[in-house]
Amino acid sequence: MTRPSEITRERILKAAERLFAERGYEGTSIRAIVAKARVNQAAVNYHFAGKEGLYSEVLRAAFRALTQDQLSHAEEANSMSREEALAAFVRRQLRPLMARDEVSRHMRIFSWETAQPTAVFRKLVSEEAAPFMGLATDLVRRFLPEADRRTLSIAAVWLIGQCSIFVRNREQLANPPVGLSLDEATIDRLADLVGQWALGGLARPGA
Repeated sequence: MTRPSEITRERILKAAERLFAERGYEGTSIRAIVAKARVNQAAVNYHFAGKEGLYSEVLRAAFRALTQDQLSHAEEANSMSREEALAAFVRRQLRPLMARDEVSRHMRIFSWETAQPTAVFRKLVSEEAAPFMGLATDLVRRFLPEADRRTLSIAAVWLIGQCSIFVRNREQLANPPVGLSLDEATIDRLADLVGQWALGGLARPGA
């Protein structure tokens, strides 16, 4: 049975996520959050120790929502050939394109961070990104076994970027002039293309 305090905490998180997506961190006040969540400020302070703590939890949930699927398949990927593992990685990175409201809000929050970066976000990335970056680095190492650590890190960021540009800009890409359909068939095709191009880049690093 869900306790009232857990329900209140969840309401605050959902309200904050929506407002941070619409207005960014600086543009969102505690007053607006408590009004939308229909709670008092004491509840925010109790559950999150204020606005910064609340924002950190919203960011953490967004980051994990976009990386957890990859991390949960890490062992499975290790049992695949490097080509199969790369294709599976790309496909999972692009799956959020088929999601709707929640992923869109996550992307808007990250877009705000691109325009107006916060110390909260920088701290969270330093804490949360390591497992996911490690997974991507291990994958590119299978193609670049002689590469040094810096090169592998650059290659991992490059690989992630091939997918994230579509996920981060999903709303704009769905509209003219691109008009990218966000149905399963199109996303499967996109995953195949990005996977092939990524394979070409990693398999011929010196070309």
